[in-house]
Amino acid sequence: MAVVQEYERAVIFRLGRLLHGGSKGPGIFFILPCIENYTKVDLRTLTFDVPPQEVLTKDSVTVSVDAVVYYRVHNATVSVANVENAHHSTRLLAQTTLRNMLGTHDLHQILADREHISNSMQSVLDECTDAWGIKVERVEIKDVRLPVQLQRAMAAEAEAAREARAKVIAAEGEQKASRALKEAADVISQSPAALQLRYLQTLNTISAEKNSTILFPLPIDFLSEFLSRKNN
Repeated sequence: MAVVQEYERAVIFRLGRLLHGGSKGPGIFFILPCIENYTKVDLRTLTFDVPPQEVLTKDSVTVSVDAVVYYRVHNATVSVANVENAHHSTRLLAQTTLRNMLGTHDLHQILADREHISNSMQSVLDECTDAWGIKVERVEIKDVRLPVQLQRAMAAEAEAAREARAKVIAAEGEQKASRALKEAADVISQSPAALQLRYLQTLNTISAEKNSTILFPLPIDFLSEFLSRKNN
């Protein structure tokens, strides 16, 4: 007599042959001494870390990538009868699949599309391990480590791109400001009184800053009136 827990199943062999009816459990079941033996299988979700893998990407960049895999046994009988060690085989397959998947992507795809790559890897693993009675539930890429030289190059490239965008934005601002000044000059040229009001606004701005010296521009039209009287 033997007992297995709710999350366990027992695969029984009688004289080396798999007992019909599949796995037993949970609960109590009977074993014939010297004739039958059984293997206990855990059906709970298990996890394991894929060790960091040195991968050569499609654009010839060497990166180190590690991942985590969540899986469970969905068919206890198959996991015992079809493969020697289902757990160890799943771990080895996850390592090779990770290298093969990342080798077909460029570096920017690996950095930007981790979720898509994880889902693709999960589908491939699940399809391959189905014959072992294993269900791969989830795969997550944990970290992508780049060489130090590549990190510096990418940082310099990003900084140069930001400086280029800043220069473009500054040039666009200067262009808009020039257009606004031209429009303001056109308006002022059509009304001499507007120019005098602009002088007064400038004086008001200068006085608000509490400067000790004020330069007041004298209108040329005012001087031309005196010059015309002197000539007469």
